[in-house]
Amino acid sequence: MLIGLCLLMVLRKGAAPLLLAPMMRLTQPCMLAAPNDPSCRGSSDSAAALVEATLSRIGPRVSPSGKYELGYTLQVPLLQLLQPIGNDWVVNIPAVQRLVRTLRDVDRPAVLYLFSTHFGIEAPIQDALAQDPANLATTPQGPMPNDTYDGMVIYPWSVARTDNEITGRRAQVISALIEEVCRLEPAHWAKIRGITLLGEVHHLFPGFEAGMGFDEQYSVSDYSEISMEGFRSYLSKYFSSIDKLNSAMATDYRSFAEVLPPSKNIRQQALQRFTEHIDSYAHGSLPVSGWVHVEKSRSDSPTWIRLYLNGDPVARVNADLGRQDVLAALPKLGTADVGWRFDLDFSSIPTGVHRIDVVLESGASELLHLGTRLISVMDRQQTQPEVLATNQLPVTSSPGKSVQFYIDTPRDKASYFYNPLVPLWHKFRQRQLVDYLTYFDRLIEASCISKSDRYVHQIVPFTNPGWDAQKFAVEATLESTAQLHLGVSLYGESSYGHSFLDWYRKSGHQSYGVTEFHPLRAMAPAELRATLDAHRAQGARFLSFFMESRWQSDGSSTDRNRFSFDVDNPTSGSDKLFQSMKAVLSE
Repeated sequence: MLIGLCLLMVLRKGAAPLLLAPMMRLTQPCMLAAPNDPSCRGSSDSAAALVEATLSRIGPRVSPSGKYELGYTLQVPLLQLLQPIGNDWVVNIPAVQRLVRTLRDVDRPAVLYLFSTHFGIEAPIQDALAQDPANLATTPQGPMPNDTYDGMVIYPWSVARTDNEITGRRAQVISALIEEVCRLEPAHWAKIRGITLLGEVHHLFPGFEAGMGFDEQYSVSDYSEISMEGFRSYLSKYFSSIDKLNSAMATDYRSFAEVLPPSKNIRQQALQRFTEHIDSYAHGSLPVSGWVHVEKSRSDSPTWIRLYLNGDPVARVNADLGRQDVLAALPKLGTADVGWRFDLDFSSIPTGVHRIDVVLESGASELLHLGTRLISVMDRQQTQPEVLATNQLPVTSSPGKSVQFYIDTPRDKASYFYNPLVPLWHKFRQRQLVDYLTYFDRLIEASCISKSDRYVHQIVPFTNPGWDAQKFAVEATLESTAQLHLGVSLYGESSYGHSFLDWYRKSGHQSYGVTEFHPLRAMAPAELRATLDAHRAQGARFLSFFMESRWQSDGSSTDRNRFSFDVDNPTSGSDKLFQSMKAVLSE
Protein backbone atom coordinates (compact mmCIF):
# COMPACT_ATOMS: atom_id res chain seq x y z
CA MET A 1 0.00 0.00 0.00
CA LEU A 2 2.82 2.41 0.88
CA ILE A 3 4.51 1.78 -2.48
CA GLY A 4 1.27 2.42 -4.34
CA LEU A 5 0.63 5.76 -2.57
CA CYS A 6 4.16 6.98 -3.21
CA LEU A 7 3.96 6.00 -6.86
CA LEU A 8 0.64 7.79 -7.28
CA MET A 9 2.18 10.99 -5.95
CA VAL A 10 5.14 10.67 -8.30
CA LEU A 11 3.00 9.91 -11.35
CA ARG A 12 0.93 13.02 -10.70
CA LYS A 13 4.13 15.07 -10.99
CA GLY A 14 5.16 13.62 -14.35
CA ALA A 15 7.17 10.67 -15.66
CA ALA A 16 7.27 7.39 -13.78
CA PRO A 17 10.34 6.83 -11.62
CA LEU A 18 13.23 4.59 -12.59
CA LEU A 19 13.32 1.41 -10.52
CA LEU A 20 16.76 0.83 -9.04
CA ALA A 21 16.90 -2.88 -8.28
CA PRO A 22 20.18 -3.98 -6.67
CA MET A 23 21.01 -7.67 -6.78
CA MET A 24 22.18 -9.06 -3.44
CA ARG A 25 23.56 -12.37 -2.17
CA LEU A 26 20.52 -14.09 -0.75
CA THR A 27 20.88 -17.73 -1.77
CA GLN A 28 23.54 -18.17 0.88
CA PRO A 29 22.77 -17.95 3.69
CA CYS A 30 19.02 -17.42 3.51
CA MET A 31 17.66 -19.67 0.78
CA LEU A 32 19.69 -22.84 1.15
CA ALA A 33 20.32 -22.48 4.88
CA ALA A 34 19.23 -25.10 7.35
CA PRO A 35 16.16 -24.14 9.40
CA ASN A 36 16.95 -21.55 12.10
CA ASP A 37 20.43 -20.88 10.71
CA PRO A 38 21.44 -17.69 12.55
CA SER A 39 23.45 -16.50 9.53
CA CYS A 40 20.14 -15.53 7.92
CA ARG A 41 19.75 -13.01 10.72
CA GLY A 42 16.73 -13.98 12.65
CA SER A 43 14.48 -15.78 10.19
CA SER A 44 14.58 -19.00 8.23
CA ASP A 45 11.19 -18.10 6.77
CA SER A 46 12.51 -15.67 4.13
CA ALA A 47 15.30 -13.23 3.36
CA ALA A 48 13.06 -10.20 3.85
CA ALA A 49 14.89 -8.89 6.91
CA LEU A 50 18.24 -9.12 5.16
CA VAL A 51 16.86 -7.38 2.05
CA GLU A 52 15.47 -4.51 4.11
CA ALA A 53 18.60 -4.18 6.23
CA THR A 54 20.75 -4.00 3.10
CA LEU A 55 18.56 -1.54 1.19
CA SER A 56 18.07 0.76 4.16
CA ARG A 57 21.80 1.52 4.01
CA ILE A 58 21.54 3.08 0.55
CA GLY A 59 18.27 4.97 0.44
CA PRO A 60 14.51 5.32 0.93
CA ARG A 61 11.89 3.42 -1.04
CA VAL A 62 11.22 6.48 -3.19
CA SER A 63 13.76 9.26 -3.51
CA PRO A 64 12.69 12.77 -2.38
CA SER A 65 12.98 13.93 -6.00
CA GLY A 66 10.44 11.30 -7.03
CA LYS A 67 12.68 10.18 -9.90
CA TYR A 68 13.81 6.86 -8.40
CA GLU A 69 12.29 3.89 -6.62
CA LEU A 70 14.47 1.52 -4.63
CA GLY A 71 13.48 -2.12 -5.00
CA TYR A 72 15.61 -5.20 -5.51
CA THR A 73 16.43 -8.03 -7.91
CA LEU A 74 15.47 -11.45 -6.57
CA GLN A 75 17.90 -13.90 -8.12
CA VAL A 76 16.63 -17.46 -8.52
CA PRO A 77 19.64 -19.76 -9.16
CA LEU A 78 17.82 -22.51 -11.05
CA LEU A 79 20.42 -25.28 -11.05
CA GLN A 80 21.39 -24.62 -7.45
CA LEU A 81 17.83 -25.40 -6.40
CA LEU A 82 18.12 -29.03 -7.55
CA GLN A 83 19.28 -31.72 -5.17
CA PRO A 84 20.00 -35.45 -5.69
CA ILE A 85 17.44 -37.89 -4.34
CA GLY A 86 18.23 -41.49 -5.24
CA ASN A 87 18.92 -41.61 -8.97
CA ASP A 88 17.12 -38.39 -9.76
CA TRP A 89 17.33 -34.65 -9.17
CA VAL A 90 14.43 -32.96 -7.42
CA VAL A 91 13.65 -29.34 -6.64
CA ASN A 92 14.52 -28.12 -3.18
CA ILE A 93 10.99 -26.97 -2.41
CA PRO A 94 11.77 -25.43 1.04
CA ALA A 95 14.42 -23.23 -0.60
CA VAL A 96 12.00 -22.22 -3.36
CA GLN A 97 9.40 -21.39 -0.73
CA ARG A 98 11.88 -19.15 1.12
CA LEU A 99 12.50 -17.30 -2.14
CA VAL A 100 8.79 -16.86 -2.73
CA ARG A 101 8.15 -15.76 0.85
CA THR A 102 10.86 -13.13 0.37
CA LEU A 103 8.81 -11.74 -2.49
CA ARG A 104 5.76 -11.87 -0.23
CA ASP A 105 7.37 -10.21 2.78
CA VAL A 106 9.33 -7.39 1.14
CA ASP A 107 7.07 -4.41 0.49
CA ARG A 108 9.04 -3.25 -2.53
CA PRO A 109 8.95 -3.75 -6.30
CA ALA A 110 11.13 -6.59 -7.54
CA VAL A 111 12.81 -7.86 -10.67
CA LEU A 112 12.64 -11.66 -10.74
CA TYR A 113 15.87 -13.01 -12.23
CA LEU A 114 15.59 -16.64 -13.38
CA PHE A 115 19.32 -17.23 -13.34
CA SER A 116 20.99 -20.08 -15.22
CA THR A 117 23.90 -19.18 -17.49
CA HIS A 118 27.16 -20.85 -18.50
CA PHE A 119 28.86 -19.52 -15.35
CA GLY A 120 29.43 -22.21 -12.77
CA ILE A 121 27.79 -21.90 -9.36
CA GLU A 122 27.68 -24.20 -6.34
CA ALA A 123 25.32 -26.65 -8.00
CA PRO A 124 26.25 -30.35 -7.94
CA ILE A 125 24.05 -31.09 -10.95
CA GLN A 126 26.32 -29.08 -13.26
CA ASP A 127 29.05 -31.71 -13.44
CA ALA A 128 26.46 -34.44 -13.96
CA LEU A 129 24.84 -32.54 -16.84
CA ALA A 130 28.22 -31.84 -18.41
CA GLN A 131 28.77 -35.58 -18.93
CA ASP A 132 26.07 -35.68 -21.61
CA PRO A 133 27.18 -34.29 -25.02
CA ALA A 134 23.56 -33.44 -25.82
CA ASN A 135 23.78 -30.67 -23.21
CA LEU A 136 26.95 -29.13 -24.65
CA ALA A 137 27.73 -26.69 -27.42
CA THR A 138 29.55 -28.33 -30.31
CA THR A 139 32.37 -27.04 -32.51
CA PRO A 140 33.54 -28.75 -35.73
CA GLN A 141 35.94 -30.68 -33.47
CA GLY A 142 33.16 -31.98 -31.20
CA PRO A 143 31.48 -31.06 -27.89
CA MET A 144 33.25 -28.24 -26.09
CA PRO A 145 35.02 -28.96 -22.79
CA ASN A 146 34.59 -26.81 -19.70
CA ASP A 147 36.38 -23.48 -19.79
CA THR A 148 37.21 -20.72 -17.31
CA TYR A 149 36.59 -16.98 -17.05
CA ASP A 150 37.99 -14.79 -14.29
CA GLY A 151 38.59 -17.90 -12.18
CA MET A 152 35.05 -19.23 -12.65
CA VAL A 153 34.16 -22.47 -14.42
CA ILE A 154 32.36 -22.05 -17.74
CA TYR A 155 29.94 -24.83 -18.71
CA PRO A 156 29.32 -24.70 -22.47
CA TRP A 157 25.59 -25.38 -22.36
CA SER A 158 23.92 -25.86 -25.73
CA VAL A 159 21.33 -23.40 -27.02
CA ALA A 160 20.73 -25.42 -30.19
CA ARG A 161 17.96 -27.61 -28.80
CA THR A 162 15.32 -27.75 -26.08
CA ASP A 163 14.90 -31.53 -25.85
CA ASN A 164 18.03 -32.05 -23.73
CA GLU A 165 18.34 -32.42 -19.97
CA ILE A 166 19.88 -29.01 -19.22
CA THR A 167 16.76 -27.39 -20.70
CA GLY A 168 14.44 -29.77 -18.88
CA ARG A 169 16.11 -29.14 -15.52
CA ARG A 170 15.91 -25.38 -15.95
CA ALA A 171 12.22 -25.72 -16.82
CA GLN A 172 11.67 -28.06 -13.87
CA VAL A 173 12.76 -25.40 -11.38
CA ILE A 174 10.92 -22.58 -13.13
CA SER A 175 7.71 -24.61 -13.03
CA ALA A 176 8.15 -25.29 -9.31
CA LEU A 177 8.83 -21.61 -8.65
CA ILE A 178 5.75 -20.55 -10.61
CA GLU A 179 3.60 -23.01 -8.68
CA GLU A 180 4.72 -21.47 -5.37
CA VAL A 181 4.36 -17.88 -6.61
CA CYS A 182 0.82 -18.63 -7.76
CA ARG A 183 -0.09 -19.66 -4.22
CA LEU A 184 0.45 -16.04 -3.12
CA GLU A 185 -2.27 -13.42 -3.13
CA PRO A 186 -2.41 -11.62 -6.52
CA ALA A 187 -1.33 -8.39 -4.82
CA HIS A 188 2.13 -9.92 -4.42
CA TRP A 189 2.34 -10.85 -8.12
CA ALA A 190 1.99 -7.15 -8.87
CA LYS A 191 5.30 -6.48 -7.11
CA ILE A 192 7.09 -8.20 -9.99
CA ARG A 193 8.01 -5.34 -12.34
CA GLY A 194 9.99 -7.57 -14.65
CA ILE A 195 11.17 -11.14 -15.16
CA THR A 196 14.57 -11.70 -16.75
CA LEU A 197 15.24 -15.01 -18.45
CA LEU A 198 18.34 -17.11 -17.73
CA GLY A 199 20.97 -14.36 -17.97
CA GLU A 200 23.60 -13.74 -20.61
CA VAL A 201 22.74 -16.64 -22.89
CA HIS A 202 24.75 -16.73 -26.09
CA HIS A 203 26.78 -19.01 -28.30
CA LEU A 204 30.15 -20.05 -26.92
CA PHE A 205 33.57 -20.69 -28.35
CA PRO A 206 36.82 -22.30 -27.17
CA GLY A 207 39.20 -20.17 -25.11
CA PHE A 208 36.32 -17.99 -23.98
CA GLU A 209 38.25 -15.62 -21.70
CA ALA A 210 40.93 -14.68 -24.24
CA GLY A 211 39.01 -15.48 -27.42
CA MET A 212 36.38 -12.75 -27.62
CA GLY A 213 38.31 -10.79 -30.20
CA PHE A 214 39.33 -11.33 -33.81
CA ASP A 215 41.63 -14.30 -34.25
CA GLU A 216 42.79 -16.53 -37.08
CA GLN A 217 42.03 -19.59 -34.90
CA TYR A 218 38.30 -19.22 -35.39
CA SER A 219 35.83 -21.70 -33.93
CA VAL A 220 32.21 -21.18 -32.89
CA SER A 221 29.14 -23.25 -32.05
CA ASP A 222 26.89 -25.00 -32.86
CA TYR A 223 27.84 -27.87 -35.19
CA SER A 224 25.87 -30.67 -33.57
CA GLU A 225 23.91 -32.90 -35.94
CA ILE A 226 20.61 -31.38 -34.81
CA SER A 227 22.00 -27.91 -35.46
CA MET A 228 23.29 -28.74 -38.93
CA GLU A 229 19.94 -30.28 -39.84
CA GLY A 230 18.26 -27.14 -38.58
CA PHE A 231 20.49 -24.98 -40.77
CA ARG A 232 19.55 -26.95 -43.87
CA SER A 233 15.88 -26.55 -42.98
CA TYR A 234 16.43 -22.82 -42.47
CA LEU A 235 18.05 -22.51 -45.91
CA SER A 236 15.27 -24.46 -47.61
CA LYS A 237 12.69 -22.06 -46.20
CA TYR A 238 14.83 -19.01 -46.98
CA PHE A 239 15.48 -19.92 -50.63
CA SER A 240 12.52 -22.28 -51.31
CA SER A 241 14.58 -24.18 -53.91
CA ILE A 242 18.14 -25.39 -54.29
CA ASP A 243 18.39 -23.54 -57.62
CA LYS A 244 17.78 -20.22 -55.87
CA LEU A 245 20.43 -21.01 -53.30
CA ASN A 246 22.92 -21.94 -56.03
CA SER A 247 22.18 -18.73 -57.88
CA ALA A 248 22.78 -16.63 -54.77
CA MET A 249 25.89 -18.54 -53.68
CA ALA A 250 27.41 -19.29 -57.11
CA THR A 251 27.40 -22.98 -56.14
CA ASP A 252 26.20 -26.25 -57.67
CA TYR A 253 24.59 -28.15 -54.79
CA ARG A 254 22.23 -30.90 -55.95
CA SER A 255 20.08 -30.68 -52.82
CA PHE A 256 19.94 -28.96 -49.45
CA ALA A 257 21.12 -32.21 -47.90
CA GLU A 258 24.57 -31.53 -49.38
CA VAL A 259 24.93 -28.14 -47.69
CA LEU A 260 27.28 -28.00 -44.72
CA PRO A 261 27.62 -25.00 -42.40
CA PRO A 262 30.87 -23.07 -43.00
CA SER A 263 33.48 -24.58 -40.69
CA LYS A 264 36.98 -24.35 -42.23
CA ASN A 265 39.58 -21.63 -42.69
CA ILE A 266 40.78 -21.40 -46.29
CA ARG A 267 44.23 -20.31 -45.12
CA GLN A 268 44.82 -23.47 -43.12
CA GLN A 269 42.52 -26.24 -44.36
CA ALA A 270 41.63 -27.82 -47.69
CA LEU A 271 38.09 -26.98 -48.82
CA GLN A 272 35.82 -29.14 -50.93
CA ARG A 273 33.79 -26.01 -51.69
CA PHE A 274 34.58 -22.35 -51.11
CA THR A 275 31.37 -22.02 -49.08
CA GLU A 276 33.01 -24.08 -46.33
CA HIS A 277 35.24 -21.12 -45.46
CA ILE A 278 34.67 -19.15 -42.26
CA ASP A 279 36.67 -16.80 -40.06
CA SER A 280 35.93 -13.59 -38.14
CA TYR A 281 35.51 -11.66 -41.38
CA ALA A 282 33.91 -14.09 -43.84
CA HIS A 283 30.47 -12.51 -43.38
CA GLY A 284 31.84 -9.53 -45.34
CA SER A 285 32.82 -7.04 -42.65
CA LEU A 286 36.20 -6.19 -41.14
CA PRO A 287 36.79 -3.88 -38.19
CA VAL A 288 39.15 -0.93 -38.60
CA SER A 289 39.91 -0.17 -34.98
CA GLY A 290 42.39 1.06 -32.42
CA TRP A 291 42.81 3.58 -29.65
CA VAL A 292 44.15 7.09 -29.28
CA HIS A 293 44.78 9.40 -26.35
CA VAL A 294 45.45 13.11 -26.74
CA GLU A 295 46.81 15.12 -23.82
CA LYS A 296 44.11 17.38 -22.45
CA SER A 297 46.44 20.37 -22.60
CA ARG A 298 46.37 19.99 -26.35
CA SER A 299 42.65 19.55 -26.85
CA ASP A 300 39.55 19.38 -24.65
CA SER A 301 37.25 18.74 -27.60
CA PRO A 302 36.05 15.28 -28.69
CA THR A 303 38.67 13.13 -30.39
CA TRP A 304 37.72 12.23 -33.96
CA ILE A 305 39.28 9.69 -36.29
CA ARG A 306 38.91 9.91 -40.07
CA LEU A 307 39.26 6.79 -42.18
CA TYR A 308 40.13 6.74 -45.87
CA LEU A 309 39.87 3.86 -48.34
CA ASN A 310 42.14 4.29 -51.35
CA GLY A 311 42.32 8.00 -50.55
CA ASP A 312 38.54 8.50 -50.31
CA PRO A 313 36.87 9.29 -46.96
CA VAL A 314 34.66 6.44 -45.72
CA ALA A 315 34.08 7.18 -42.03
CA ARG A 316 34.52 9.64 -39.18
CA VAL A 317 34.30 8.05 -35.73
CA ASN A 318 34.67 9.31 -32.19
CA ALA A 319 37.50 7.83 -30.13
CA ASP A 320 35.63 7.42 -26.86
CA LEU A 321 34.73 3.73 -26.67
CA GLY A 322 35.73 1.70 -23.62
CA ARG A 323 39.09 -0.08 -23.72
CA GLN A 324 39.69 -1.53 -20.27
CA ASP A 325 42.69 -3.43 -21.62
CA VAL A 326 44.40 -0.18 -22.61
CA LEU A 327 43.76 1.41 -19.21
CA ALA A 328 45.10 -1.70 -17.46
CA ALA A 329 48.30 -1.51 -19.51
CA LEU A 330 48.62 2.30 -19.32
CA PRO A 331 46.97 3.46 -16.08
CA LYS A 332 48.55 6.91 -16.44
CA LEU A 333 46.04 7.64 -19.20
CA GLY A 334 43.42 7.96 -16.47
CA THR A 335 40.57 6.76 -18.69
CA ALA A 336 39.50 3.69 -20.64
CA ASP A 337 37.40 5.73 -23.08
CA VAL A 338 39.99 5.89 -25.85
CA GLY A 339 38.79 3.26 -28.32
CA TRP A 340 37.48 3.70 -31.84
CA ARG A 341 36.12 1.35 -34.47
CA PHE A 342 34.47 1.30 -37.89
CA ASP A 343 33.20 -1.87 -39.54
CA LEU A 344 34.13 -1.78 -43.22
CA ASP A 345 31.82 -3.73 -45.52
CA PHE A 346 34.10 -5.39 -48.06
CA SER A 347 31.51 -7.80 -49.46
CA SER A 348 30.89 -5.71 -52.57
CA ILE A 349 34.14 -3.81 -53.14
CA PRO A 350 36.48 -4.97 -55.94
CA THR A 351 39.05 -7.67 -55.31
CA GLY A 352 42.57 -6.35 -55.08
CA VAL A 353 44.95 -4.60 -52.70
CA HIS A 354 43.28 -1.64 -50.97
CA ARG A 355 44.86 1.09 -48.86
CA ILE A 356 43.36 2.19 -45.53
CA ASP A 357 44.62 5.39 -43.87
CA VAL A 358 43.89 6.43 -40.29
CA VAL A 359 43.94 10.17 -39.61
CA LEU A 360 43.41 12.07 -36.34
CA GLU A 361 41.65 15.41 -36.36
CA SER A 362 43.66 17.90 -34.32
CA GLY A 363 42.18 21.29 -33.60
CA ALA A 364 40.12 23.13 -36.18
CA SER A 365 42.02 22.15 -39.30
CA GLU A 366 45.17 20.12 -38.61
CA LEU A 367 45.18 16.44 -39.55
CA LEU A 368 47.64 13.95 -38.06
CA HIS A 369 48.42 10.77 -39.96
CA LEU A 370 48.44 7.78 -37.59
CA GLY A 371 49.09 4.97 -40.04
CA THR A 372 48.41 3.03 -43.21
CA ARG A 373 47.27 -0.54 -43.70
CA LEU A 374 47.22 -2.47 -46.94
CA ILE A 375 44.58 -5.19 -47.20
CA SER A 376 43.83 -7.74 -49.91
CA VAL A 377 40.24 -8.56 -50.81
CA MET A 378 40.52 -12.00 -52.38
CA ASP A 379 38.51 -13.96 -54.92
CA ARG A 380 37.50 -17.60 -54.43
CA GLN A 381 40.43 -18.92 -56.43
CA GLN A 382 42.97 -17.00 -54.28
CA THR A 383 44.29 -15.23 -57.38
CA GLN A 384 47.22 -12.89 -56.75
CA PRO A 385 45.46 -9.52 -56.14
CA GLU A 386 46.38 -6.43 -58.11
CA VAL A 387 47.25 -3.15 -56.37
CA LEU A 388 44.38 -0.71 -56.95
CA ALA A 389 44.74 2.96 -57.76
CA THR A 390 44.41 5.46 -54.89
CA ASN A 391 43.49 9.12 -54.65
CA GLN A 392 45.60 11.69 -52.86
CA LEU A 393 44.99 12.21 -49.15
CA PRO A 394 44.48 15.65 -47.59
CA VAL A 395 47.61 17.28 -46.22
CA THR A 396 48.58 15.66 -42.92
CA SER A 397 51.31 15.96 -40.29
CA SER A 398 52.98 13.46 -38.01
CA PRO A 399 51.60 13.11 -34.47
CA GLY A 400 53.77 14.49 -31.70
CA LYS A 401 54.52 13.21 -28.22
CA SER A 402 51.19 14.49 -26.95
CA VAL A 403 49.41 11.75 -28.89
CA GLN A 404 49.51 8.09 -27.88
CA PHE A 405 47.81 5.61 -30.18
CA TYR A 406 47.73 2.16 -31.71
CA ILE A 407 45.94 0.64 -34.70
CA ASP A 408 44.70 -2.82 -33.72
CA THR A 409 42.97 -3.94 -36.89
CA PRO A 410 43.39 -4.68 -39.69
CA ARG A 411 46.87 -6.15 -39.70
CA ASP A 412 49.00 -4.82 -42.52
CA LYS A 413 48.87 -7.01 -45.65
CA ALA A 414 46.03 -9.13 -44.26
CA SER A 415 43.76 -10.96 -46.70
CA TYR A 416 39.97 -11.26 -46.61
CA PHE A 417 37.52 -13.67 -48.23
CA TYR A 418 33.78 -13.05 -48.41
CA ASN A 419 31.60 -16.17 -48.22
CA PRO A 420 27.90 -15.34 -48.81
CA LEU A 421 26.83 -18.45 -46.87
CA VAL A 422 28.39 -17.15 -43.64
CA PRO A 423 25.90 -14.30 -42.98
CA LEU A 424 23.08 -16.85 -43.23
CA TRP A 425 24.87 -19.19 -40.83
CA HIS A 426 25.19 -16.36 -38.32
CA LYS A 427 21.51 -15.42 -38.74
CA PHE A 428 20.56 -19.03 -38.11
CA ARG A 429 22.70 -19.13 -34.97
CA GLN A 430 21.02 -15.94 -33.78
CA ARG A 431 17.64 -17.58 -34.40
CA GLN A 432 18.67 -20.48 -32.19
CA LEU A 433 19.09 -18.09 -29.27
CA VAL A 434 15.70 -16.49 -29.87
CA ASP A 435 14.01 -19.88 -30.04
CA TYR A 436 15.74 -21.03 -26.87
CA LEU A 437 14.65 -18.00 -24.85
CA THR A 438 11.14 -18.17 -26.31
CA TYR A 439 10.83 -21.72 -24.94
CA PHE A 440 11.19 -20.41 -21.39
CA ASP A 441 9.08 -17.35 -22.06
CA ARG A 442 6.17 -19.66 -22.88
CA LEU A 443 6.41 -21.16 -19.39
CA ILE A 444 5.80 -17.70 -17.93
CA GLU A 445 3.12 -16.85 -20.50
CA ALA A 446 1.03 -19.80 -19.33
CA SER A 447 1.22 -18.84 -15.64
CA CYS A 448 -0.36 -16.49 -13.10
CA ILE A 449 2.45 -13.95 -13.61
CA SER A 450 1.99 -13.70 -17.37
CA LYS A 451 1.14 -10.00 -17.06
CA SER A 452 4.64 -9.25 -15.76
CA ASP A 453 6.95 -7.95 -18.48
CA ARG A 454 9.58 -10.47 -19.51
CA TYR A 455 13.08 -9.37 -20.50
CA VAL A 456 16.13 -10.91 -22.03
CA HIS A 457 19.21 -10.45 -19.84
CA GLN A 458 21.73 -10.05 -22.58
CA ILE A 459 25.31 -9.08 -23.23
CA VAL A 460 25.89 -6.31 -25.83
CA PRO A 461 29.25 -7.22 -27.41
CA PHE A 462 29.10 -4.55 -30.11
CA THR A 463 29.81 -1.85 -27.51
CA ASN A 464 33.27 -3.35 -26.94
CA PRO A 465 35.45 -2.36 -29.93
CA GLY A 466 37.79 -5.32 -29.44
CA TRP A 467 35.13 -8.05 -29.51
CA ASP A 468 33.84 -10.11 -32.42
CA ALA A 469 30.06 -9.91 -31.94
CA GLN A 470 29.42 -12.66 -34.50
CA LYS A 471 30.90 -15.23 -32.12
CA PHE A 472 28.19 -14.50 -29.55
CA ALA A 473 25.36 -14.32 -32.15
CA VAL A 474 23.09 -12.27 -29.88
CA GLU A 475 21.87 -9.65 -32.35
CA ALA A 476 18.41 -11.14 -32.93
CA THR A 477 17.77 -11.42 -29.16
CA LEU A 478 18.29 -7.65 -28.94
CA GLU A 479 15.70 -6.89 -31.60
CA SER A 480 12.20 -5.68 -30.79
CA THR A 481 9.65 -8.48 -30.34
CA ALA A 482 6.09 -8.66 -29.07
CA GLN A 483 6.98 -11.24 -26.43
CA LEU A 484 10.31 -10.28 -24.87
CA HIS A 485 11.48 -6.84 -23.82
CA LEU A 486 15.05 -5.66 -24.18
CA GLY A 487 17.27 -6.25 -21.16
CA VAL A 488 20.98 -5.43 -21.38
CA SER A 489 24.08 -5.72 -19.21
CA LEU A 490 26.08 -2.49 -19.47
CA TYR A 491 29.66 -2.22 -18.27
CA GLY A 492 32.14 0.60 -18.72
CA GLU A 493 31.47 3.18 -21.43
CA SER A 494 28.26 1.48 -22.57
CA SER A 495 26.70 2.23 -19.16
CA TYR A 496 27.31 6.01 -19.24
CA GLY A 497 28.49 6.84 -22.77
CA HIS A 498 26.87 7.02 -26.17
CA SER A 499 27.56 3.62 -27.78
CA PHE A 500 24.55 1.80 -26.34
CA LEU A 501 22.15 4.75 -26.46
CA ASP A 502 23.09 5.53 -30.08
CA TRP A 503 22.20 1.95 -30.99
CA TYR A 504 19.05 2.00 -28.86
CA ARG A 505 17.61 5.10 -30.54
CA LYS A 506 17.76 3.28 -33.88
CA SER A 507 16.55 -0.08 -32.55
CA GLY A 508 12.79 0.44 -32.56
CA HIS A 509 12.48 -0.36 -28.86
CA GLN A 510 10.20 1.78 -26.70
CA SER A 511 11.62 0.68 -23.35
CA TYR A 512 14.32 -1.49 -21.82
CA GLY A 513 15.81 -2.73 -18.59
CA VAL A 514 19.43 -2.52 -17.50
CA THR A 515 19.98 -5.99 -16.09
CA GLU A 516 23.54 -5.34 -14.90
CA PHE A 517 25.08 -1.88 -14.50
CA HIS A 518 28.66 -0.99 -13.66
CA PRO A 519 30.62 1.99 -15.05
CA LEU A 520 33.95 0.31 -14.10
CA ARG A 521 35.14 3.61 -12.63
CA ALA A 522 34.23 5.97 -9.83
CA MET A 523 31.54 8.56 -10.56
CA ALA A 524 30.65 11.66 -8.57
CA PRO A 525 26.98 11.98 -7.56
CA ALA A 526 26.25 14.57 -10.26
CA GLU A 527 27.67 12.38 -13.04
CA LEU A 528 25.89 9.27 -11.78
CA ARG A 529 22.62 11.21 -11.52
CA ALA A 530 23.01 12.44 -15.10
CA THR A 531 23.66 8.86 -16.24
CA LEU A 532 20.59 7.49 -14.46
CA ASP A 533 18.47 10.33 -15.82
CA ALA A 534 19.70 9.65 -19.36
CA HIS A 535 18.56 6.02 -19.09
CA ARG A 536 15.25 7.08 -17.54
CA ALA A 537 14.65 9.60 -20.33
CA GLN A 538 15.35 6.98 -23.01
CA GLY A 539 12.81 4.54 -21.56
CA ALA A 540 14.67 2.42 -19.00
CA ARG A 541 12.14 0.74 -16.69
CA PHE A 542 14.66 -0.63 -14.21
CA LEU A 543 18.38 -0.64 -13.53
CA SER A 544 20.06 -3.46 -11.59
CA PHE A 545 23.50 -3.44 -10.03
CA PHE A 546 25.30 -5.83 -7.69
CA MET A 547 25.33 -5.04 -3.97
CA GLU A 548 26.68 -7.03 -1.05
CA SER A 549 23.98 -8.09 1.42
CA ARG A 550 24.67 -6.72 4.90
CA TRP A 551 22.95 -7.03 8.22
CA GLN A 552 23.01 -3.47 9.59
CA SER A 553 26.70 -2.61 10.18
CA ASP A 554 28.21 -6.03 9.50
CA GLY A 555 31.20 -6.18 7.19
CA SER A 556 30.76 -7.72 3.75
CA SER A 557 32.05 -11.20 3.03
CA THR A 558 35.58 -11.80 1.74
CA ASP A 559 34.22 -13.61 -1.33
CA ARG A 560 32.24 -10.60 -2.49
CA ASN A 561 31.38 -10.03 -6.10
CA ARG A 562 34.07 -7.78 -7.55
CA PHE A 563 31.36 -5.74 -9.27
CA SER A 564 29.38 -5.09 -6.06
CA PHE A 565 28.71 -1.50 -5.05
CA ASP A 566 30.01 -1.62 -1.49
CA VAL A 567 31.93 0.65 0.89
CA ASP A 568 34.61 -2.02 1.33
CA ASN A 569 35.10 -2.77 -2.37
CA PRO A 570 37.57 -0.41 -4.09
CA THR A 571 37.63 -2.47 -7.30
CA SER A 572 36.73 -0.31 -10.31
CA GLY A 573 35.57 2.49 -8.03
CA SER A 574 32.76 0.37 -6.56
CA ASP A 575 33.05 1.97 -3.11
CA LYS A 576 32.70 5.46 -4.61
CA LEU A 577 29.77 4.29 -6.74
CA PHE A 578 27.99 3.07 -3.61
CA GLN A 579 28.40 6.46 -1.95
CA SER A 580 27.29 8.30 -5.09
CA MET A 581 24.21 6.08 -5.47
CA LYS A 582 23.37 6.76 -1.84
CA ALA A 583 23.71 10.50 -2.43
CA VAL A 584 21.50 10.40 -5.53
CA LEU A 585 18.78 8.50 -3.68
CA SER A 586 18.80 11.07 -0.88
CA GLU A 587 18.08 14.01 -3.19
